[in-house]
Amino acid sequence: MPEANTDIIRLNGAEKHFGAVRALNGVDFHVVSGECVGLVGHNGAGKSTLMHMVAGTLRPDGGEIAVRGNAEIDYSVARALKLGIRCVFQELSLCPNLSIAENTRISHPALTGLGWRRKAANLIAAKLDEIFPDHGISADDIAGDLSIGRRQMVEVARAFTVTGDPLDLVILDEPTSSLDAHTAGQLLAFVRRFVAGGGSCILISHVLGEVLQNADRIVVMRDGKVVATDAAKAFDRDRLVATMGGAEAREKIAAEIAAARPAAGPLRVRARPERQQDGKELVAHAGEIIGLAGLAGHGQTDLLLAIFKAAQRARTGIEVTAPVALVAGDRQSDGIFPQWSIAENIGIRSLARLRKGLLISPRREAELAEFWKQKIGIRTPDMTNNIFSLSGGNQQKALFARALGSDAEIVLMDDPMRGVDIGTKLEVYDLVREEAAKGRTFLWYTTETEELDNCDHIHVFKNGRIVANLTRDELTEEKIIQSSFGDAA
Repeated sequence: MPEANTDIIRLNGAEKHFGAVRALNGVDFHVVSGECVGLVGHNGAGKSTLMHMVAGTLRPDGGEIAVRGNAEIDYSVARALKLGIRCVFQELSLCPNLSIAENTRISHPALTGLGWRRKAANLIAAKLDEIFPDHGISADDIAGDLSIGRRQMVEVARAFTVTGDPLDLVILDEPTSSLDAHTAGQLLAFVRRFVAGGGSCILISHVLGEVLQNADRIVVMRDGKVVATDAAKAFDRDRLVATMGGAEAREKIAAEIAAARPAAGPLRVRARPERQQDGKELVAHAGEIIGLAGLAGHGQTDLLLAIFKAAQRARTGIEVTAPVALVAGDRQSDGIFPQWSIAENIGIRSLARLRKGLLISPRREAELAEFWKQKIGIRTPDMTNNIFSLSGGNQQKALFARALGSDAEIVLMDDPMRGVDIGTKLEVYDLVREEAAKGRTFLWYTTETEELDNCDHIHVFKNGRIVANLTRDELTEEKIIQSSFGDAA
C-alpha cells in the first residue's frame, strides 16, 4: 500500500469532447491513499467519463494525469492495472459464456500453467466469501446463467482479487444498483475495511445515503465540471441535492399520495408464485402500485416474467386482464435494442399505432419519441441517434417511455432505477403516480426501500414465495429484513 496522504491519482484540467458535446470541461480531481471519495451528480454530469479516464479506457483531449506524483504520457488500461487501479463499471463486463473462474483468469494473466483453473476458482471463491458471506455462487457457474445481482457480486469480488499486480484504488460505479439492502450492506462494510487498511475507493452512487455514510470526501459534478468538493461530514442530503442542481427532495405524506389515487378499479392481475404452498397471492387492481421486496433473487423477477408471459398465453395460477409492458432493470440484456435509434427503441411497443398502411410511419414514430423526450426529459439533441449515445440513466428513461407510450394498462418494473440519479428518480416517481391516478397498474420490484413508499401494498419474497403483505403504513426496512430472513408475516 502507498504511504498515507499521498495522491494515488490526480487529474488536472481534464477535458473530453464527443463531437459537439463537451463531457468534461477542465476537471481537477484526485484521490488520496486511504480514503473513500464519493462522486455524485445527475446522469450526464460527466462522472462516468471521468472514471473512464482514471481507469485508462478513455484518453483526455486536454489536461494531465499523474499517478503517485509521476506524470503519465501514455496512460492506458494495461498501465492502470500495473499501477494498481481497477474499475467496476455500471454496465457489467463479464463474458457470459465463460465460468466465474475463467472470467477471473481474464483479469489475472499471472494465473498460467497447469492448475490455473483451480487457482482462479480458489481466488474468486475466497474473495466472494470475504465480501459476501453465504453468497451461493460457485466458481464453476456460467456467468450468463447468474442473476444480474450475482453477476454484480462477481464483478466486485473480481476487482478486489490480487495476484501479481498491486491493488491500491478501486472505482465502484453504482456497485449496489442490483443488490438488495442486506448484500449492499455487506459490500459497503468491506469497502470501509479496505479503506481502513490503506486502500482507496471511488464510490459512485445515486443512493445518496450510501455516499454520505461511507465516503470520507464527496465530489459533486454538474455539466462536465466539479462544482463542489468537501469532507463528507460537511454535507447532508439536502445540501447534496441542492449542489447537484437537481430537483429538490420532496417528502410525500402517505395520506396525500393516497388522496390523489382513485378507489381501486377492476382486477388487473392475480398471481400465485409457483412455489407458494399457502393461500398468499399477489392481487392488483386498476390504479394500484404494488411493490415487490425482499432479498434479491428470491422470485420477484421470476413472478414478473411469469405475469408478462401469461399476458400472451394463459398460465396456471396467473390471471391477467389487460395488455402488459415490461421495464427491464438489466437494460443491456433485456431492455434496449443496441443497433437501433432512441426513437425506434421507444416505438417498438407501439407498432400498431405507428403503422401507415403496411409500413411504419417515420413521422408518427418521430412524434411519439419527441413527445416522450419532452415528457420524461431524455437528454439528447436528436432522437434518431443510436440508443448508446445516451447515458445509462437516459437509456432507462427511454425504456420507461416505451412502456408508458404504449397501450399497456399493466406496467411491470423489474428494479428499473439502477444507476438513475435522484432528480430523475423523483421525476419518474411522480410520473408513475400520475399514471396510476389515471388507472394504470404498476407491479414494481425494487431493491431500494425508499421507493416502496410509492406503493399501496408491498409483498415480501423469500425462496420464491410471498412471506409478507404490508401496507404503506406498515412499511419499515426492519420489517422487510425480518420477513426476508423468517417466514413470519
